[in-house]
Amino acid sequence: MIGQSTSDTPALRKDAIGLREVLFQSITDMAPAAAIAASIPAGAAFAGGSLPLSVVFALIAALFSAVSIAELAGRIPAAGSLATYVARGLHKSLGFLTAWSYVLVGILISPLVLLQLGFTAADTFHSSWHWSQDLWWVYTVIGALIVMLAGLYGIRTSAGLGTILGIFEIAVFVVLGVMLIVHAGSANTLSVFGTGHTPSDHAGITGVIAGSVYTTLALLGFEGAAPLAEETRDPRRTIRKAILLATLSIGILYIFTTYAIDVAFGPDKFAGFGASGSDSWEGIARSLYGGFWVLIFLAIVNSTIANANAGVNVASRTGFAMGRIGALPYALARLSTRHRSPVLAILLVTAATIGIALGLGFGYDPTTAFFIVATMLVVLLVAIYILVDLACIGYFRREGRSEFNPLLHLVIPILGIVAFIPGWLTAAGIPAFDFITKLPPPVSYAGPAAAIWVGLGIIYLIVLSVMRPQRIDDVARVHLDEEPAAVPAQRGEVAGVEEPA
Repeated sequence: MIGQSTSDTPALRKDAIGLREVLFQSITDMAPAAAIAASIPAGAAFAGGSLPLSVVFALIAALFSAVSIAELAGRIPAAGSLATYVARGLHKSLGFLTAWSYVLVGILISPLVLLQLGFTAADTFHSSWHWSQDLWWVYTVIGALIVMLAGLYGIRTSAGLGTILGIFEIAVFVVLGVMLIVHAGSANTLSVFGTGHTPSDHAGITGVIAGSVYTTLALLGFEGAAPLAEETRDPRRTIRKAILLATLSIGILYIFTTYAIDVAFGPDKFAGFGASGSDSWEGIARSLYGGFWVLIFLAIVNSTIANANAGVNVASRTGFAMGRIGALPYALARLSTRHRSPVLAILLVTAATIGIALGLGFGYDPTTAFFIVATMLVVLLVAIYILVDLACIGYFRREGRSEFNPLLHLVIPILGIVAFIPGWLTAAGIPAFDFITKLPPPVSYAGPAAAIWVGLGIIYLIVLSVMRPQRIDDVARVHLDEEPAAVPAQRGEVAGVEEPA
């Protein structure tokens, strides 16, 4: 049943959540347990036992960009988040392309981690009870449906779910990390923070940088709190604090846990460490601590659900923000009258999640599909971070000139750009430097696929520029202090969707 909105402009539920919820939105958007178990170990094939150094590189790069994003979030609280920052700091057209790309980022997060849920659950149930490994897709679809229901019930439900799951997964890996360091005993060594343990085919800094593509993936999402600004209490302070706390705390967690498993497993053979089987976090937990592997398995499952939930929040809020100004279809701004959740956006993200996960998973296999989606995420999101770093410089040199700080608003953004470029070039398959290792196919297809998506966005941008230029202008005004142009009520695009009790 469709009920008419009481306002010409649809609005999310204000003051619904606080620091705890938005902090865990960013934390779960990084999927700590899932990243520790799969994304970071994926870099071991390139960096070997020097993988902790790859994590350090990724954290430094992420912190630079986190500061830039936090500075902008403190001035421009917006559901459009990164898109609005780029529009205000650089140009409205770049802001639109950022929104176009960021919606896809949010969409890709869910199939990425739900593919991991699928192959992790399938491997675990096969090894424990001999269930068929072909059932991976069932677990993926169940995860997608759980996340969809949490999203439809509103931000309080979905953010609360993320908080509970996030606390559990972090606690499990901290405890196991301590146990592994104790187990390593005299094998503990700081040499893993150098380049001496890289495999021969990716020796030295080359392997460390190639490995940083996947350690960077583990940190992507630190900005996940930003799209919740319009639903957050005191968003200028809260979002800024959440982004910085999430980046630093989870980065330290990654360094600690990567070091722990590296020295326990053996740095010189760590290139063979993986996301599943006996040479994995779950496998090591089984062999050393018996039933503790159950907690590891549950932490990974929790993390994939929490991360998919955070991805849906990001994609649906960005889609909502762009839909209410007509930059994307108006229907994306439809809200449920009961929970004030962007219903259609959530349903579309869920459908895309299942389509991408099953399409790539059956087209290749779920593990290969995971790497393809992961690499495409790095290409898109790191490019967005670089744009936001530039936008930080532009915004505080123009609009925020009275607050300009040379360190925060010039030096740090430049360092963020420089730090992210090698990982982005590797993921994009552009061998601009000798130390960049080309990724093998089909993972290497991710770069061209991302380019095609951006190309489609450019075509759509040109069409809007000719036919509806105001919609592009409004990308820069989608925030709390400046309401966008009202969505035409007579066309029904701002109607709320009344839900059953």
